[in-house]
Amino acid sequence: MKISEFDYDLPEELIAQTPLEKRDASRLMVVDRASRTYSDKHFDDILDELHQSDILVRNNTKVIPARLYGLKEETNGHCEVLLLKDKGNDIWECLVGNAKIVKLNTLITFGDGSLKAQCVEVKDEGIRLFKMIYDGIFYEILDKLGTMPLPPYIKEKLEDKDRYQTVYAKVEGSAAAPTAGLHFTDEIIEKIKDKGVEILDITLHVGLGTFRPVKVDDVLDHHMHSEYYMIDEEVADKLNQAKENHQRIISVGTTSTRTLEANYSKYGKFQATHENTNIFIYPGYEFKAIDALITNFHLPKSTLIMLVSAFADKELIMEAYNHAVEEKYRFFSFGDCMMIK
Repeated sequence: MKISEFDYDLPEELIAQTPLEKRDASRLMVVDRASRTYSDKHFDDILDELHQSDILVRNNTKVIPARLYGLKEETNGHCEVLLLKDKGNDIWECLVGNAKIVKLNTLITFGDGSLKAQCVEVKDEGIRLFKMIYDGIFYEILDKLGTMPLPPYIKEKLEDKDRYQTVYAKVEGSAAAPTAGLHFTDEIIEKIKDKGVEILDITLHVGLGTFRPVKVDDVLDHHMHSEYYMIDEEVADKLNQAKENHQRIISVGTTSTRTLEANYSKYGKFQATHENTNIFIYPGYEFKAIDALITNFHLPKSTLIMLVSAFADKELIMEAYNHAVEEKYRFFSFGDCMMIK
């Protein structure tokens, strides 16, 4: 399976640089797998697509200001560090921009010196493990020194950093937003609940597994990095009950999808747990957990477009994407969205 099979032409002007003034003003393409059709709607039409018995599962991870700029103590060389995963005991897995200058025991100072990071392990692909050295509360220091880790294709400054968070973001730890959730407002969430749809929260801290580009020609050669997820007992019980009752389980975003599919595939049911997953979903994968998916429009040749191509059908998805380009949909993190049912 070649990476080129998941490519499409996207004019640069269709990459959304800023969020819309209103979160729910985005467009919604509804893709029907059974009839192999797609239709153009607006996000508030999502209410018409949901049934009273549906279960909507969303990722309540909260993006941390994970991008840090510092100086290497010995040489004053500039270093950009992206926090990826909290390994415990103040050890963080990080992606380093100028990785070749960061060796074992390298010390980096950030800002006023209230935070330092010492390299304790050198890994491949620009990954380093750092011991964080600070006084006080880590996340308070990070709020002062860190910046929101916007993707590289967003060139505009984000005026309101809350717009790179979902309105239901709760559990700190993500290096990127679960962007399908950015369209939801408190008002729409209340309307969904009023319709009788149950909303359940799970957590996956978005890291390198989600946003790392695929750099190999053969999809099967791609190495998926692991990400940490949590499902609590009450949520697992409700999801298992939904399966028994043949209710639709609809995931908000590819991160929710990967969490649910990884969990169900491993245990044969939904199981309360907190662990890592490196599940890689591409065409040929048999979905076991979800029945419908709300998601944004993804980068060409990414693992995310592979996931949606696996859920629908590669030809149908590529056709829908080409239609989105023709209709000038807005793409990627701050762009429009799609519901595949």
